[in-house]
Amino acid sequence: MRASEFLAGAAALLASGVSAEAYLGFNSGNTLPSREAKFKKDWVQEFTTAQNLKNAPGTFNAVRLYTNIQAYSQTSEPIEAFEAAIETNTKILLGVWASGTNTIEPEIKALQNGIAKYGKKLTDLIIGASIGSEDLYRVSVTGIQNKSGAGAGPSELVKFIADWKKAFQGTAIANVPIGHVDTWDAWTNGTNKPVIDAVDWVGVDEYPYYENGKGNNIENSGYLFDRAYDAIEKAVAGKPIWVTETGWPYVGQTWDKAEATVKNQQYYWQEVGCRKLFGKVPTFWYNLRDSNPDNEMKFAITDNLSTTPHFDLTCPKTFKTTPKASSSSASATSAATGTGVSSPSSMESGSSGSGSDAEQSGSASSGTASSSEPATVTAPAESAVATGSATSVKGVSAAAVAGMTLLVGVFAML
Repeated sequence: MRASEFLAGAAALLASGVSAEAYLGFNSGNTLPSREAKFKKDWVQEFTTAQNLKNAPGTFNAVRLYTNIQAYSQTSEPIEAFEAAIETNTKILLGVWASGTNTIEPEIKALQNGIAKYGKKLTDLIIGASIGSEDLYRVSVTGIQNKSGAGAGPSELVKFIADWKKAFQGTAIANVPIGHVDTWDAWTNGTNKPVIDAVDWVGVDEYPYYENGKGNNIENSGYLFDRAYDAIEKAVAGKPIWVTETGWPYVGQTWDKAEATVKNQQYYWQEVGCRKLFGKVPTFWYNLRDSNPDNEMKFAITDNLSTTPHFDLTCPKTFKTTPKASSSSASATSAATGTGVSSPSSMESGSSGSGSDAEQSGSASSGTASSSEPATVTAPAESAVATGSATSVKGVSAAAVAGMTLLVGVFAML
């Protein structure tokens, strides 16, 4: 084999090796269903339940937050989820609210305050940061038609990403990978490519339940998810994909052909979670418990944070969604033109655009954003090794190590 072929193979291994571990977690907002603020004890209860779910296919010891700011804080008070995560050893995907504002300085300040208070105990748990959540969807034609609230365009998000990197340059989280979360069809929209170029990973919120007009019955849910995922892979040019929201409601209206039942919730868990995601892709399921009393669709997999879910979480050994069927289904259904709605975390917000899981009650959005300077793409930090995921060495997976070894061998031959 020629050296060029060795190099090509090594490059592929390295590209795959620096992607994130296959974290397992849920989404968590900063308010309760009563709209009261969550405090440390509430998150401790959530995180403890998540890590002890009966028959779970892995340890759900990660959480995706929507903001760094404690609910109803009039200053940049760090969210009490930080302290709860430290107590329960829960990994944190930070969330930065970026819609309807010209600065993310309050979010930056809240995290800086949290790091000053907790130090290494906090920074060691941070596995990534998402600058924004479905902002591109909200400013899209569909988002505007659905009155989804204030959003942010590509140029604004790129600026916020640069502001974040500058703020934490030279700190303990300087090498934490930065991403943005949006609906799957936002990533396939070419006008949003500057955001893809600016991030280390892309976060996708995908709900086949809402894919009306595309055969969204439960039996087709795995195929619809695969089609969306495949479209994103083609659009993001090798950037790692994190699935930041997906799930199926057990209560709610029939949405075209999609029915909200516990049986269908389990089917989706098995055919999308077990078959496609768990142990393979960083995954933050929607959700452990519901947060917004105004949303009639309920996605929680458990009642009152019981460790016994609505259905058996055991993953089957065989699946009904097959690659061949998925391909034929994708070609048989209508073209991928978008979901028509955003995810529950955005939909729940009404006209505010913030969602119950992203409420920014205390995050002032005044002032001028700081100047920016670009930073290079980085691999996950050492602290980002997840339970049950691939073997890693100081944040670099075994595949990356193999690739590096291969490169050494190649250059030794030249």
